[in-house]
Amino acid sequence: EIARTLHLEVDELFPIAEVLQYLGFADVREGDVFLTPPARVFAEFGTQERKLMFADHLLKHVPLAARIRKVLNERPGHRAPRVRFEQELEDFLSDEAAEETLDAVIDWGRYGEVFSYNDKTEVFSLEDVES
Repeated sequence: EIARTLHLEVDELFPIAEVLQYLGFADVREGDVFLTPPARVFAEFGTQERKLMFADHLLKHVPLAARIRKVLNERPGHRAPRVRFEQELEDFLSDEAAEETLDAVIDWGRYGEVFSYNDKTEVFSLEDVES
């Protein structure tokens, strides 16, 4: 039903549903997607409230995001190179999958303002490095 409403093919909807489930915003059962109570609250929030809620869910449900934030919090300069986390992922994933995973977490972390990431220097930070 959602696929029809949004004019998406079913195979386009599955990755979205998977991410929503991973973040605790949906349950997927027998091919159906059910929004969780937090997702319904999220839908009612304004932009800043959504970012705060997204950040909270990201840090609770995505270990890599929590790991990046923890490392940044522990370092005196609150900075860390991308390669550090990419190499950790490569212990468990192919190089390509590690890169894709880290890119997704970077996008989510930026949206939730959990950390900043500078594409040019490939450095994570707790400062605004995007300027």
